[in-house]
Amino acid sequence: MVEFPTLATQKKIKGLQMFRRKANIIQQGDRAGICVSNFDAKLMERGVIASPGTVKLIRGAIAVVRKVRFFKGALHSGAKFHISVGHTTVMATVSFWGAREIAEQADRALETFEAETSSLNKKSQQLTLGNSSLGGSADLAGLPRLKFDWNQDFLHQDDYLDTLPQHENNSETKQKHGEDNGLPPLHWARLEFLTPVYCPMDSLVIGSRLDTEVNANACRLAFSGRLVARYDAKTDDKRLRTYTKKERVGTVCRLGDPYRRNDDNQLVRYEVFGSDLFKKETNMSQFVGLFVETDKGDIGCIQSSFGTSGKFRVHFPSGTDVREGDPLYLRFKRYANDPRKAIHQDIRLPPSRAGYRVDPPAKKKKNKQKNGVHLEASNSESTSESHKTEVVFGDIEKLKGDVLANGKYTVAIVSGLFSMEDDISKHKGRKVVSVTTEEVGVINGSFGKMGKCKVSFKDGISAEEGSRVKMLAFS
Repeated sequence: MVEFPTLATQKKIKGLQMFRRKANIIQQGDRAGICVSNFDAKLMERGVIASPGTVKLIRGAIAVVRKVRFFKGALHSGAKFHISVGHTTVMATVSFWGAREIAEQADRALETFEAETSSLNKKSQQLTLGNSSLGGSADLAGLPRLKFDWNQDFLHQDDYLDTLPQHENNSETKQKHGEDNGLPPLHWARLEFLTPVYCPMDSLVIGSRLDTEVNANACRLAFSGRLVARYDAKTDDKRLRTYTKKERVGTVCRLGDPYRRNDDNQLVRYEVFGSDLFKKETNMSQFVGLFVETDKGDIGCIQSSFGTSGKFRVHFPSGTDVREGDPLYLRFKRYANDPRKAIHQDIRLPPSRAGYRVDPPAKKKKNKQKNGVHLEASNSESTSESHKTEVVFGDIEKLKGDVLANGKYTVAIVSGLFSMEDDISKHKGRKVVSVTTEEVGVINGSFGKMGKCKVSFKDGISAEEGSRVKMLAFS
């Protein structure tokens, strides 16, 4: 028995002929004559004959397609094309997506295929992989056998991408996908037929712009491909997992206590406070537990809000060396068909890396007591004189100033070199040396009223906050 889907009828086969000779078996690609009983040949000029129940009426389909390189126009999602499939040409609305994901899928398929057929030469591998499923090697359209996964995530695309983005378009990828031969990348395409058609899956499909001027001397064939899966807009639209990437940028406004990490002895912060990421009236509960990143790739988790001005607290389990003013990135994705517009992240927290706390330098007392008598502020002159002849040690509290090309800061805020009563202006130009890196700077003036001073380093300073420095005697 055979079925004529367009006529909704089934007939019994009485005989088969090939080139006026009887045949017992015919297969796809054969030119044959089929004799059926009680069938008026005038009812169908061209159409599909199939086993009963194998060819269904479809209103849409998912296809893997490639743009015809001679077509000069752009392929826009949502545009209407003339779609030729089977023996029918109908209008359809076409949307394109999945260039990056299908490229990765083709890579994996090629690697698996090469592993399974390592005994074949490269040329035969590429030829076999490039064939579609229409009659084995009968079709040389360069369409690999790919399965569409409804659970896969796809990055949203507005139009067909003629080339993959620069960072994804390396020479190895181009060679695998045929781009070194001038072929555009493969895409998934959603075809929504304005008129339902009868056709089996794996059918070759051609998209055209037949409304183009005939005498325009331009190619009217836009893309070619093959059907992979059925698609019904009413039931399958929400199944497509397309998403858009989102990014918000905040700023580090405050650093937590410094810690010395055990495994690499690096000075890090496990707690950081940020701002400029949320508004004052934002409900922070929906963002607690989300991950943020630094410029260097350190990943932290938002723990809670901090105050009532939109600031927030971030915990870095492996520590971070960010400084005040550095950016914090909140990267996430939202699915187009999600009615809740929920935030999704694929980031994972790194393992914890323990460290020990670095205590800040002890503050010096304002007045010293000797033999029961308090020294007055007038003794600052004698203290200043002693600074001129002694080597005094202090600590770097903060690094500031411009960042040089070598990544070093040019100004350090140092405490412990002077007391509140000292006139730091008298010590301008005095040399200060980092104990750990031996980098030399000069005192540039006071910083505040607590005895702190600014030290300028012409070539920058690579020492970390909390490091020791020493002030040399006047030469």
